[in-house]
Amino acid sequence: MAVHRTKSSQRASPEAERLVADAISLAASGSQVEDRFWEERLNVRLMRLLKSQNQNVIDAALDQTFRINTVAFEVLADVAETLAESLKMECEGQEWDVLLLALPIVAHTRYQIPSGPLPSSIIESTAQALQSAIAASDTRLAIIPWLYSIDQMPHSHCQTRVLTEALATAAISSKEVKLELRDMSETIAVLADPRFIIAALCAPTGSPIFRWQAESPIRQERGVSLIGWQNAMHDPIASLLPGCEFELLLPEAYFTNCRLADKHVRPLSIRAAVNYMESTVGILPAGLSCVVGAFGEEQADEYRISFSAKGSSEVMYGVIWPLYDRESVASDALNDLADDESPIKKICDALHDAGVEDVFRHAMLFDPELCDDCGAPLFPDRSGEAVHAEMPEDAPTQQPLFH
Repeated sequence: MAVHRTKSSQRASPEAERLVADAISLAASGSQVEDRFWEERLNVRLMRLLKSQNQNVIDAALDQTFRINTVAFEVLADVAETLAESLKMECEGQEWDVLLLALPIVAHTRYQIPSGPLPSSIIESTAQALQSAIAASDTRLAIIPWLYSIDQMPHSHCQTRVLTEALATAAISSKEVKLELRDMSETIAVLADPRFIIAALCAPTGSPIFRWQAESPIRQERGVSLIGWQNAMHDPIASLLPGCEFELLLPEAYFTNCRLADKHVRPLSIRAAVNYMESTVGILPAGLSCVVGAFGEEQADEYRISFSAKGSSEVMYGVIWPLYDRESVASDALNDLADDESPIKKICDALHDAGVEDVFRHAMLFDPELCDDCGAPLFPDRSGEAVHAEMPEDAPTQQPLFH
């Protein structure tokens, strides 16, 4: 879904090199006049790649800029995401601005988080809530009749652009959304995970899309819109997700909300894992010992958290805390708690909030190894080895997965 860092060992193509050069030039620009020049160059190059479905070139350019110039990476990532999730479309002499929205539901449960087709009543409730709490006047919208898990979402800028165009056509023409939804990938069973409703919101060009952009008396602040959205959607979503606790995030641009939802679910994954250990093997949070290590090839791409019984070296369970494009950790700060915004500080706070007192942090960067036999991720033990997590033999055989 183009929210994770890419890894490319091949030499970048000329097209990728030109994208990198333009992104570096835009990042170094000192005026809006020059900004517009480089932005137009990037827009033209990226649109050509999006139309030809050439995602490999975009990924290679993002990978190279991330390694050599993080400011240019931010610039290139923002432009690519903007072109994938928004567009202008003309219909019957009227030009429209279109934005693809992700409507996140961050859920956790002891059972299973549903996904799949949305009942018509939920679609109607969603449309009404969007129009009453989120959308500005004179907007049109289209909603995909599907509750998405993260593994079912578009996985590239190119795929996202195709989806945006399809929804834009449906919204502006007030026709049904025509998408093939029968061959969706299977949802991996996890006990803490985001779910998404995807919609396109359209406004006449030059007009506001959201209520917080409008003038009074329509205007309302984001916080007011969020409360209105949560109040309107709580009961419909509760009926859709029985047995789940959930939080509704503010409907916003697709890529931003995909990252935000995944970040929100990370501490919930730790809490769900702690609850699972207590209910499955009877170990209270204070009786757990956790080991945290950073994993990646050249830089930390994720942290992996091992769960053991206090006093035992056997790793029973593991949770992955992924890092995203706009998160990075210096190699000499992998276990540094001094920065309140650092991933390791947030992980330790989440563990302590869940009742785990014994937390050991490694300062080394582990190779992102997987089990040769089953493909499961390996987790760090206290001695610095990456090992397979193994539940006790008398534990239930059906184990949930966590991020």
